[in-house]
This record gives sequence, C-alpha cells and structure tokens, in this order.
Amino acid sequence: MSVLDTFRLDGQVAIVTGASRGLGAAMALALAEAGADVALVARGSCASVSSAIAALDRASLSINADLADRTAPTRILDATLTRFGKADILVNNAGIIRRANALEYSDEDWDAVLDVNLRSVFVLSRAFANALVHRASGGGIINIASMLSFQGGIRVPAYTAAKSGLAGLTKALANELAPLGINVNAIAPGYMATENTEALRTDPTRSRDILARIPAARWGTPEDLMGAVVFLASPASAYVHGTTLTVDGGWMGR
Repeated sequence: MSVLDTFRLDGQVAIVTGASRGLGAAMALALAEAGADVALVARGSCASVSSAIAALDRASLSINADLADRTAPTRILDATLTRFGKADILVNNAGIIRRANALEYSDEDWDAVLDVNLRSVFVLSRAFANALVHRASGGGIINIASMLSFQGGIRVPAYTAAKSGLAGLTKALANELAPLGINVNAIAPGYMATENTEALRTDPTRSRDILARIPAARWGTPEDLMGAVVFLASPASAYVHGTTLTVDGGWMGR
C-alpha cells in the first residue's frame, strides 16, 4: 500500500453531527471524497450536502436530530446501523454557543451549552465505541474542539468550559479505547468564517484584533478542515491517539 492509499476511506461509514452547513458540511464532503459513505446528522436540512455526496458516487443518510434531546445518540446510531450495517468513523461536530458576560450568564444557557457540546459527545461516543467493540472492529472518533480548549475567551464561559472538557475527554477516551483499536483525537479550529463567529466578524474592533494575531492574516474557512479530518479518520493516523490538532492559521504559535 502506498502512502497515498493510507488516506483512503473506501468501504468506511462515517457519522458527522452538525453536518448541514459550515464545518460539518465540509468535513462530511471530505470524508465522502476520500471514499466513505456518510450519515449526516443535523437539526436542519442536509439536502444540499447529500446531493454533493451523491455527485461523488457515495451514499448518504440524513438524520434529523437535536443533540439537546437525550434520546438522540441512540437514534443516530440505530439509524446508521440500519441503513449501512455499521459505522466506522464518528465526527462530533455539532455545537451551540451562547454569549453573555459571566456575571450575567444564566443557568439555562450554561446547561444548554454543556448538554450539547460535552454531554452528548460523551454519550454518542460511548454508544459508537460499544458498537465497534461488539463488532470486534477498530474505528475512529474525532471531536471538534476549539481554541477555547486552550484559552479562556470572553463572554463565553459555558462554551469555554465545554470545549476545555472536550479536550480532556479526548485524552481520557483515547487512553481506554486505543488498546481496543479505536483512535480518539480532536481538531481545534481557529477563528473560522462560520455562523458562530458572525458576531465577531461584524464587530470592526474585535475582527481587527483577531486578524492581527493570526499569522496567516485571514479567517479560516470550512475547507481548511477537510485535510485534517481525512487524516485523523484514515489509516494514515493509525498511531495517533489522544491528540488535539490545531487548524488555526498559526494563532496558537503567536
């Protein structure tokens, strides 16, 4: 097998949460282009992503689910197994953000963010890993962390807590699952041009300050994550466990 072949995902099935747009849509397309069939999980329509995957001669399944619903992880995995018979890759991308000063941050916003961004990731990962063990098969879990897995941020205490917890969860799961042939890693995107950062990008002062620190001198795009997710999902990263890969235009090096 050539080194390029180790990046192929032919015959694999991936689950991507938050797949209807932005980072999730780009990563789902990248996995499909590498050869995987993809279960697309989102609260909204995944029709455009599904069509793009079909154009790559790969199959997809759209699963309408809100990860705030505690029954969602079981339904997602059951639907994927019913359609494809297996699942090999899980990308935990779905997340929400609520902004407010810490002294005014509500319990409701705290609970909502932690429930979707951290609790649901663990529950879905646990179910997915158990299915792999039952099948006696290896696989991969890729969590989407953040720069705020390393930093405190401003006006996003719940998001920071969840993403910091996600970096720790990635290591904890890797420690237990690596001996079972399951790779667990994370990607920490930098400042990306997505819906979550719209408030920052439209604030001239905040946008200027952020861009001034990014060595690449631009906001990231969803396409910037495509190579990273294929690498971590593929045999090319077989000996990579418990790492958080920053894709940040150099932000963490500044």
